[in-house]
Amino acid sequence: MTGGGRGDGAAGVTGTGTASDKASRSFWSRDFVLFFTARAVARLGDTILPVALAAGLLQHGYGAGAVGLAMASTAAAFAGLVVFGGVIADRFSTRRLMIGADLVRLGTQALAAALFYSGHVVLWEICAIGFANGVAGAVFQPGVASTVPRLASDVQGANGAIRIAESVAQLAGPAAAGVLVGLASPGGVFVAHAATYAVSALCLLLLRLPPLTPGSHPTGHGGSAFRADLVEGWREFRSRTWLWAVIAVWCLYMIAVWGPTVPLVATKVVQEHGPGAYGLINSALGAGTVVGGFLALRLRPRRMLRAGALSLLGFVGFPATVGAGLGIPAMAVGAAVAGAGMSFWGVMWATSVQTQVPPDVLNRIHAYDVAGSLAMMPVGQALAGPAAGLLGADQVLLVAGVMSFVVAGALLAVPAIRDLVRVDAPVAGSGPAAAPRARTAGAENG
Repeated sequence: MTGGGRGDGAAGVTGTGTASDKASRSFWSRDFVLFFTARAVARLGDTILPVALAAGLLQHGYGAGAVGLAMASTAAAFAGLVVFGGVIADRFSTRRLMIGADLVRLGTQALAAALFYSGHVVLWEICAIGFANGVAGAVFQPGVASTVPRLASDVQGANGAIRIAESVAQLAGPAAAGVLVGLASPGGVFVAHAATYAVSALCLLLLRLPPLTPGSHPTGHGGSAFRADLVEGWREFRSRTWLWAVIAVWCLYMIAVWGPTVPLVATKVVQEHGPGAYGLINSALGAGTVVGGFLALRLRPRRMLRAGALSLLGFVGFPATVGAGLGIPAMAVGAAVAGAGMSFWGVMWATSVQTQVPPDVLNRIHAYDVAGSLAMMPVGQALAGPAAGLLGADQVLLVAGVMSFVVAGALLAVPAIRDLVRVDAPVAGSGPAAAPRARTAGAENG
C-alpha cells in the first residue's frame, strides 16, 4: 500500500464479532459518557443557531442576505483558522483548549441574547460575534479527533455512538428552536444556545482525559516553533496517500455533488411541494443518518474506507429522485438512503484517521482534513445557481447523482484507499495488544 499510516499488515476485524469481542470493545466509561454528552448537547446548540439567527434578524428588519452574511462570518473564521487550531491543540492541553473555546462561545452567545432582548441589533456586531464563534470553533474542533481514541478502546463504536447522537440532535434542534421562538423570542433561543456551551464546558471540566503515551505529548511553549509544527503537520498529511487522496476526491464531491444538491433540492422541493414536504425530506435524511450510525456500530469491515466508499453510492438517491421529479415518498426514501450512506462513511473515515495517524500529529492532521473537506463546499454552492440557470435545476441534480457514482469510483480506484486495513488498538488494560496506546499513570485534569 502506498502512503503512510500504520495499517499495513494489521489484523482486521470482520462481521460483528463474538460476545467476548463486543465486551472488550465496550466504550461506555464515565469519561466517554461525559464527552458523548458534551458533543451531543453542543451539536444540538449548533442546529438551533440558524433558526435563531434567521428569526432574530428578520424580526429586526434585515433580509436573507444579512442572515447569510452572519452565518458566513462563522464559517469563514472556522475554515480559515482550523489548521492553526490543530497546531495549537498539539502543543497544549486539548481539554483546556476545548473548555476555553466553550466558555468563549458561552460569552458571545450570551452577548447576542442581550442584544436581541434589548432590541439594539446591528448587523456588524452579530457578524463579529459569529466570527468570534468561528475562531473558538477552530480551536475546539481539532481536539475532538484525538480525544475519542484516548477515551474509548473501541474507536469505531465510539464514533458511531457520537454520530447517532449528532444525527438525533440534527433532527430535534430546528424543531426545538422553532418552539422556543414561538414561546419566547429569538433572544430566548440564544440563551438556550449559550446554555449548551455551558453544559459542554461542564462535562469537559469533569472529564479525566488519559494522557498521551510517552514521547507523544504536546510540545508546548518549549517545543518547536509554531511554523515548524504547521509544516510538520502538512508533511505528515502529505505522506499518507490514502489521506490526501480522500480529501482531493472530497473536493470534487463538494463541488459536483453536495454543494449543488443542498440548495437546489431545497429550492425545487419548496417551490413544487411546499415547505412541509421539504421538512419531511430533511427529516428522512436525518433519520437515515441515525440508521447509518447504528450500522457503523454493528458492522466491522476489515477495509473500512472501501466499505465507506461503497456506502456513498447510496447518496445518489437524494439528488436523483428530486431531479427526476419523483413523488415525495420516493424523495424521502432516497434521502434516507443517502443519509445512511453518508453517516456510515463518516464513521469509517473518522475511525481510520484516529487509528491510523500517530497521536502526536493527530490534531494537526484532523485540522487539515476539516479544512480540506470544507474548502470546496461554498464553491459548489455558488456554482449551483448559474449551473441551474444554464442547464436547469433538474439536470444539475441528475448530474450530481451521476457524480455520486464517480466519486465512489474514484475512491475505490486508489489502491491506498481501498486496500487500507483497519487498525484496532485497544487502550491499556485490554491485553497485550494495548501496548501501542498504553496509558501512563494519572490523568489530564487540567
